[in-house]
Amino acid sequence: MIGQRTFCFTALLAAALFIADPPLITITYPKGTRILAEVADTPAKRASGLMFRDRLAPDRGMLFVFEEAGAWSFWMKNTMIALDILWLGLDKRIVYIEENVPGCRQDPCPQYKSNKQALYVLELPAGTVKREHLAKGMKLQFALPK
Repeated sequence: MIGQRTFCFTALLAAALFIADPPLITITYPKGTRILAEVADTPAKRASGLMFRDRLAPDRGMLFVFEEAGAWSFWMKNTMIALDILWLGLDKRIVYIEENVPGCRQDPCPQYKSNKQALYVLELPAGTVKREHLAKGMKLQFALPK
Protein backbone atom coordinates (compact mmCIF):
# COMPACT_ATOMS: atom_id res chain seq x y z
CA MET A 1 0.00 0.00 0.00
CA ILE A 2 2.77 2.45 0.86
CA GLY A 3 4.51 1.70 -2.42
CA GLN A 4 1.35 2.54 -4.37
CA ARG A 5 0.90 5.82 -2.45
CA THR A 6 4.52 6.73 -3.06
CA PHE A 7 4.14 6.03 -6.77
CA CYS A 8 0.96 8.16 -6.98
CA PHE A 9 2.60 11.03 -5.08
CA THR A 10 5.70 10.85 -7.28
CA ALA A 11 3.57 10.83 -10.44
CA LEU A 12 1.56 13.84 -9.24
CA LEU A 13 4.71 15.71 -8.28
CA ALA A 14 6.29 15.02 -11.68
CA ALA A 15 3.11 16.21 -13.44
CA ALA A 16 3.04 19.39 -11.34
CA LEU A 17 6.69 20.12 -12.10
CA PHE A 18 6.10 19.56 -15.81
CA ILE A 19 3.14 21.97 -15.79
CA ALA A 20 4.93 24.52 -13.58
CA ASP A 21 7.98 24.61 -15.86
CA PRO A 22 6.64 26.12 -19.09
CA PRO A 23 8.32 25.39 -22.40
CA LEU A 24 10.76 28.03 -23.59
CA ILE A 25 11.44 29.34 -27.08
CA THR A 26 14.62 30.96 -28.35
CA ILE A 27 14.39 34.58 -29.43
CA THR A 28 17.29 36.06 -31.37
CA TYR A 29 18.00 39.81 -31.37
CA PRO A 30 19.25 41.49 -34.58
CA LYS A 31 22.90 41.38 -33.43
CA GLY A 32 22.71 37.64 -32.68
CA THR A 33 22.16 37.56 -28.91
CA ARG A 34 19.78 34.77 -27.95
CA ILE A 35 17.41 34.59 -24.99
CA LEU A 36 14.87 32.09 -23.76
CA ALA A 37 11.26 33.20 -23.38
CA GLU A 38 8.15 31.67 -21.90
CA VAL A 39 5.17 31.84 -24.23
CA ALA A 40 1.93 33.36 -22.94
CA ASP A 41 -0.50 32.30 -25.65
CA THR A 42 -3.75 31.77 -23.74
CA PRO A 43 -5.93 34.29 -21.92
CA ALA A 44 -4.97 32.75 -18.55
CA LYS A 45 -1.23 32.84 -19.27
CA ARG A 46 -1.46 36.40 -20.60
CA ALA A 47 -3.46 37.52 -17.54
CA SER A 48 -0.90 36.18 -15.04
CA GLY A 49 2.20 37.08 -17.07
CA LEU A 50 5.17 37.74 -14.80
CA MET A 51 3.10 38.52 -11.71
CA PHE A 52 4.58 37.73 -8.28
CA ARG A 53 8.07 36.91 -9.59
CA ASP A 54 10.92 38.57 -7.77
CA ARG A 55 13.51 38.18 -10.51
CA LEU A 56 13.98 37.55 -14.21
CA ALA A 57 17.39 36.44 -15.45
CA PRO A 58 19.06 38.72 -18.04
CA ASP A 59 18.72 36.02 -20.72
CA ARG A 60 15.02 35.36 -20.11
CA GLY A 61 11.72 36.95 -21.08
CA MET A 62 8.05 36.35 -21.70
CA LEU A 63 6.48 36.50 -25.16
CA PHE A 64 2.76 37.31 -25.25
CA VAL A 65 1.11 35.95 -28.38
CA PHE A 66 -2.29 37.23 -29.48
CA GLU A 67 -4.80 35.78 -31.95
CA GLU A 68 -4.93 39.04 -33.89
CA ALA A 69 -3.02 42.31 -34.08
CA GLY A 70 -4.23 45.10 -31.83
CA ALA A 71 -3.15 48.07 -29.72
CA TRP A 72 -2.60 45.83 -26.69
CA SER A 73 -2.45 47.51 -23.29
CA PHE A 74 -0.28 46.21 -20.43
CA TRP A 75 -0.15 47.00 -16.75
CA MET A 76 2.24 45.87 -14.06
CA LYS A 77 -0.22 44.88 -11.30
CA ASN A 78 1.50 42.56 -8.79
CA THR A 79 4.69 42.57 -10.84
CA MET A 80 7.69 42.86 -8.54
CA ILE A 81 10.38 43.63 -11.11
CA ALA A 82 10.96 46.47 -13.57
CA LEU A 83 10.67 45.48 -17.22
CA ASP A 84 11.34 46.67 -20.75
CA ILE A 85 8.30 45.98 -22.95
CA LEU A 86 8.51 45.58 -26.74
CA TRP A 87 5.47 45.45 -29.02
CA LEU A 88 6.08 43.53 -32.27
CA GLY A 89 4.11 43.56 -35.49
CA LEU A 90 3.07 40.56 -37.56
CA ASP A 91 6.51 40.63 -39.21
CA LYS A 92 8.21 40.43 -35.75
CA ARG A 93 9.59 43.96 -36.07
CA ILE A 94 9.57 46.20 -33.02
CA VAL A 95 6.81 48.79 -33.41
CA TYR A 96 6.88 50.34 -29.93
CA ILE A 97 9.06 50.24 -26.79
CA GLU A 98 8.52 51.14 -23.13
CA GLU A 99 11.70 51.03 -21.05
CA ASN A 100 12.22 50.48 -17.34
CA VAL A 101 8.52 50.09 -16.53
CA PRO A 102 8.25 49.77 -12.74
CA GLY A 103 6.22 47.10 -11.01
CA CYS A 104 2.93 48.14 -9.41
CA ARG A 105 1.65 46.91 -6.07
CA GLN A 106 -1.22 49.34 -5.45
CA ASP A 107 -4.22 50.43 -7.51
CA PRO A 108 -4.54 52.24 -9.75
CA CYS A 109 -1.68 50.91 -11.88
CA PRO A 110 -0.69 52.85 -14.99
CA GLN A 111 -1.30 51.20 -18.35
CA TYR A 112 1.27 51.01 -21.14
CA LYS A 113 0.02 50.82 -24.70
CA SER A 114 1.53 50.73 -28.15
CA ASN A 115 0.61 53.41 -30.63
CA LYS A 116 0.83 50.74 -33.36
CA GLN A 117 -0.87 47.40 -33.98
CA ALA A 118 1.04 44.46 -32.48
CA LEU A 119 0.64 40.70 -32.64
CA TYR A 120 3.33 39.97 -30.04
CA VAL A 121 4.56 41.68 -26.89
CA LEU A 122 7.90 40.77 -25.31
CA GLU A 123 8.66 41.54 -21.67
CA LEU A 124 12.34 41.63 -20.72
CA PRO A 125 14.34 42.61 -17.65
CA ALA A 126 14.69 46.40 -17.39
CA GLY A 127 17.86 47.62 -19.10
CA THR A 128 17.79 45.03 -21.89
CA VAL A 129 16.78 47.56 -24.57
CA LYS A 130 19.78 49.78 -23.78
CA ARG A 131 22.23 46.89 -23.28
CA GLU A 132 21.25 45.20 -26.56
CA HIS A 133 20.74 48.48 -28.48
CA LEU A 134 17.20 47.46 -29.49
CA ALA A 135 15.15 50.02 -31.43
CA LYS A 136 11.92 50.40 -33.37
CA GLY A 137 12.04 48.72 -36.76
CA MET A 138 14.44 45.97 -35.69
CA LYS A 139 13.32 42.43 -36.43
CA LEU A 140 13.48 39.66 -33.84
CA GLN A 141 13.63 35.99 -34.81
CA PHE A 142 11.65 33.20 -33.17
CA ALA A 143 9.50 30.22 -34.03
CA LEU A 144 6.40 29.48 -32.02
CA PRO A 145 5.67 25.94 -30.86
CA LYS A 146 3.12 24.09 -32.95
